[in-house]
Amino acid sequence: MRTEVLRAGRREDMERAAALLRGGRIVAFPTETVYGLGARADDAAAVAELQRLKRRPKEKRFALLIASPGDALRCGAPGPAALALARVLWPGPLTLVIPDGKGGDVGLRCPDCEPTLELLRLVGTPLAAPSANLSGEPPAATAEQVLQVFDGRIAAVLDGGPSRLTVPSTVVRVLGAEVEVLREGAIPETQIREALSRLD
Repeated sequence: MRTEVLRAGRREDMERAAALLRGGRIVAFPTETVYGLGARADDAAAVAELQRLKRRPKEKRFALLIASPGDALRCGAPGPAALALARVLWPGPLTLVIPDGKGGDVGLRCPDCEPTLELLRLVGTPLAAPSANLSGEPPAATAEQVLQVFDGRIAAVLDGGPSRLTVPSTVVRVLGAEVEVLREGAIPETQIREALSRLD
């Protein structure tokens, strides 16, 4: 399989990337943090292939990228604290782990990267989207770094130039009023606590 190199922002390339994703293929793309690998979240076969590519245990679920903060209400059951963080920090490098409404939880992120948001709108469904690297290895911050690992193994990479931040998102679990920072990344924990203080 030849990995296509597409250009972020070029209309025909954006449509091509979206068509590949809608068809169950895996595409790499930029975000403001690092490059991600994407598969349709509602396509079990595509998600399984993503797990295989990442060499990631099946029990470790992927966070979902969404096109707008409002999509969180369709993907999970965010409470007031989660909605407050989303209102202040989305789009941005924050992954919120919230109840999924089915007895489990789901990680959601609305990225601050216009080509990725446009791609999500074109696909029309959330994407399972881990960082573009093998589990345990450093994440890719450029399309070239993605190709060093995944050339010939994914359908395409959408080249948007170097990622702005080059560090992963901050991951915060919000279950009711309980807030736990699981991973401090691009957003410092102090900023998370400051946003929550506005609820008091």
